[in-house]
Amino acid sequence: MNNLIAIAENLHTKIDNRTARIGLIGLGYVGLPLALLFSEQRFQVTGFDIDARKVSTLSSGESYIFRIPPTDIQAARHQGFTATSDYSHIRHMDAVIICVPTPLDKCHQPDLSYITTTADAIAPYLHAGQLIVLESTTYPGTTEEVLIPILEKNNLSDLKAARGEAVGQDEFCVAFSPEREDPGNDSIARRDIPKVVGGLNPAAAGAAAALYGTIFNRIVRVSTPAVAEMTKLLENIYRCVNIALVNELKLLALRMGIDIWEVIQAASTKPFGFQAFYPGPGLGGHCIPIDPFYLSWKAKQFDFHARFIELAGEINAAMPYHVAAAVSSALNQHRKTVNGARVLVLGVAYKKDIDDLRESPALTIIELLQKQGGKVDYHDPYFSHVGHGRHYDLEMDRATLDNLERYDCVVIVTDHSDYDYEKIMRESQLVIDTRNATRGICSPKIVRC
Repeated sequence: MNNLIAIAENLHTKIDNRTARIGLIGLGYVGLPLALLFSEQRFQVTGFDIDARKVSTLSSGESYIFRIPPTDIQAARHQGFTATSDYSHIRHMDAVIICVPTPLDKCHQPDLSYITTTADAIAPYLHAGQLIVLESTTYPGTTEEVLIPILEKNNLSDLKAARGEAVGQDEFCVAFSPEREDPGNDSIARRDIPKVVGGLNPAAAGAAAALYGTIFNRIVRVSTPAVAEMTKLLENIYRCVNIALVNELKLLALRMGIDIWEVIQAASTKPFGFQAFYPGPGLGGHCIPIDPFYLSWKAKQFDFHARFIELAGEINAAMPYHVAAAVSSALNQHRKTVNGARVLVLGVAYKKDIDDLRESPALTIIELLQKQGGKVDYHDPYFSHVGHGRHYDLEMDRATLDNLERYDCVVIVTDHSDYDYEKIMRESQLVIDTRNATRGICSPKIVRC
């Protein structure tokens, strides 16, 4: 422990005088913004990613994330930010932050391959005195049960290799700090989002808190990495469960002839005990559709069946099927079938005004309609092409919004602000609105589902 205290004190000194070198592994929607925040605070930052396209784009001063302008990348590069796919540079880092994906596999079980592969890749280059932080959303216990054993088993510094000894957890600090990114939300500055930190021990927690304290205005220290991991799951499962509730109420309200959006608006006037959540065509993004299954999987190891959480996940996962059924029903009312119908899906991002396809319900809706014989096109201002992903294989180019009348049906899946919904309504034969984007517009062409 005395060794760890000395390591933490050394890290504190380097952090305070901005000589700490920081490595960010995974330059996606979490890692890249984090790298830029540290760069703004005059830290020497190196970004690591196995995607050569990302490395090349950043190295040329450009950006691949819509909400991050190239000027931000260029400013960071002027401060010394570099991007690489060469993990050997990890040996020069004082702090290493891991921000890699944690998806589900085909059986809806946690896929930690990105974490384990990354840990295997960086372990040979770790050295005593470093701070290692995992930010990837995962089940409680991952940091201690998965990450640390790999680092300890595979790490051999030059000096200790000669003696056949590995660098252990008593010689580097390990912590978990969940990301709290909300793409498209410009109402809260990143610095004002409290940062939760759980260290393997007090020294690690203190070092991580000191590092993050340079870019976040408030640090919330918890007792262990597992508590921090569970905190992230609670935050997202809270949203998942409430969205599932309002999605189920929407289905009931449709049968009862009640406008669920009006109900939510009325309920929102209550100044206590109620927070508005809104129905939609399904959940998207990397966290909310996935996190419930991470926790329910882990719960089974403790002979606990998280029925409530699993049910919420199932309800939300079923919403794209509800939309496909609504399209079929609406076409039937016009004496048409999905088979052979021309359908335009508006919006494929998982939520409005962002360039993120991860787990988007629009992709499932497109595939469902295609399987029924529909001739499906899409339009999204943020994507000129939709290709192949973990759960989809579409290879489609963006259609134009000219001559909407040629489509038998237009389905609003993502309510981007760029769309002129009155124009869409006027020029379309039939509009299926899954987001209440056409609120205030009265027309027999519109079916809200």
